[in-house]
Amino acid sequence: MMDTSIVEVINVTREVAWLPWAVQYFFLIGLSVGGLLLSLPGYAFARAGWRKLGRVALLAALTCGLAAPVALLSDLHQPGRFWHFYVVFRPTSWMWWGSIIIPLYVTALLVYGWACLREELHEQGRVDSRLAALYRLAALGGGRDDRLIRTAGLVALAASLLVALYTGSEVAVVRARPLWHTPFLPVQFLATALAGAAGLVLLLNRFAADGDRDVEVRANRLLAAALGAVMLVGALWLALGLSGLEPTHAEALRSVAGSEAWRVTAVWAVAATVLPFAIAVAKPAGTGLLTGLVAVHGAWMFRWTVFIGGQTVPKTGAGFYEYALPAGPDGVLGIVGTAGLWMFLLLAVTAVLPIPRRAAPGMPHPIAAE
Repeated sequence: MMDTSIVEVINVTREVAWLPWAVQYFFLIGLSVGGLLLSLPGYAFARAGWRKLGRVALLAALTCGLAAPVALLSDLHQPGRFWHFYVVFRPTSWMWWGSIIIPLYVTALLVYGWACLREELHEQGRVDSRLAALYRLAALGGGRDDRLIRTAGLVALAASLLVALYTGSEVAVVRARPLWHTPFLPVQFLATALAGAAGLVLLLNRFAADGDRDVEVRANRLLAAALGAVMLVGALWLALGLSGLEPTHAEALRSVAGSEAWRVTAVWAVAATVLPFAIAVAKPAGTGLLTGLVAVHGAWMFRWTVFIGGQTVPKTGAGFYEYALPAGPDGVLGIVGTAGLWMFLLLAVTAVLPIPRRAAPGMPHPIAAE
């Protein structure tokens, strides 16, 4: 009698389709949108007390907004494919809409940034230096124009809201993944983007600006408000899932209920939200480095959990897929390369626009003066 063995195939392991490049794109574009929104009070609405924070936030918006599309093109695996979006009419696809919205947003952001920084370019053009002529050319012979800033800001605001809608919706429409298929996801993307942008403002205020205390305090308060929104949205999603009132949310909780890794992730998410919230509320001054680092980390890890973690939950079958971060361009090297690109852009922008000097006690800051 011949021995036989039976192998039962209950699932097929699949590679992740959205690579860390996608995480980098959603992270950077979120920081850019958040930075733009935080810059509006100081520039578009001409509130003098917000001008210094607005300048740092605008720096975050410009550098992240320019780096984000590079990560998105890389996630196409063959960057040359991007032109397919423009030769095939697909209005039912959120990705097709994204191919229109992203260039619109980047263009509006650059025009808005130029309008906001035109005054500084004009002032640099009046300084006796070899680059004075280039600064005058970049300023187009003019200085501050509040009407132009407001108009450009409102257009950029509309474009940023379209970006927020597109980036959240293209993930939320995937019905096969209950963790993604929720109207809360676009809202949570925006809330965590604002928190991450406030955190980046805190870091840039320390390392790429003059470390102004008022900016730190205001940014910490904004961070606390954004993290409060993150906790509220998360609590509503969890309540609907636990109560069973929303079947998709309940299914999402069941899909990860047996995973120790997801339980650890949940604990991390709560800690990464509550800790900086408590610090920012209790001691907004002198804690910007800590709260900023945790906030930026939290914004990135939320997107990593949604994209990479979400793809490890199988659509059918039992168990979880395993994902190991590769060392090459589709993994660690890609993440480091994107960070390096952002750092290069930051150095380039700050080299062109020198850090404003701290104003003397009792004197208004040059860029905050009306």
